[in-house]
Amino acid sequence: MAAASPSELAHQLKSILEQGRTAALVTVVEGAANVGSKMIVEQSGATFGTLGDFDQAVNEYVTQFLTSLEPMRILTGAELTPESMHPDAQILFERIESEPRVVICGAGHVGAALARLASMLGYAVTLIDDRADFLSPATFLSTVALVLADSWSDTVTKAIGNGVGVSVAVVTRGHSEDEQCLRAVMQSDPAYVGMIGSKRRTRIVLDRLRNAGIDEGKLLHVHAPIGLDIGAVTPEEVALAILAEIVMVRRGGTGTALSSLKRRP
Repeated sequence: MAAASPSELAHQLKSILEQGRTAALVTVVEGAANVGSKMIVEQSGATFGTLGDFDQAVNEYVTQFLTSLEPMRILTGAELTPESMHPDAQILFERIESEPRVVICGAGHVGAALARLASMLGYAVTLIDDRADFLSPATFLSTVALVLADSWSDTVTKAIGNGVGVSVAVVTRGHSEDEQCLRAVMQSDPAYVGMIGSKRRTRIVLDRLRNAGIDEGKLLHVHAPIGLDIGAVTPEEVALAILAEIVMVRRGGTGTALSSLKRRP
């Protein structure tokens, strides 16, 4: 395979991001004659560009890197493969995917607090409600997209898109709104879905969707009640518990207190 030009690589990366695919951008950064060479390996296995002698080893390793959910990692040629002709070479792996987004259904106290916190952490935030008074631009950072819903279902469907890299928090004011939002969410495949409410309230909504024929596998992936158990009381604390769970799922964490993990001597 011939080396790709910078413009060809840029075009390929743009296509990956626009279509919501995930890939690794791999670059030789030190210790080999082809320093600066780049290749793209998609999660599907498709490749673009070449690193010469490293291609086979990169293709064999890239699934492990993408599964780890790490944003970047550097390996030596020897770490990549014991048979490397360039054992001291430095190979940079970078994760390529659409920016993480949070779609929040409901702009009440919890939804508003979650929008502010998620935006501060660098998420692209879409906040949806059917009450214009709850969507005042003066209340939120300019990075929060405020969307007035004429129809919960249509608005949520449009906001989620194909679902890639999207976390959805359903925090509306009632059963009916929850059900409309969650029904729309189930038409896509978001990275995370959570719904606020007591066990009884969330069970009622999930049972209604189950009885309506929604796939059981999708319903099992709904985090309900939403968030991690941190003893949250205030809206801001509940928002923190929700965002902590979103980050946990995105980064592959466990939610376990670090102090409880066994330490090696």
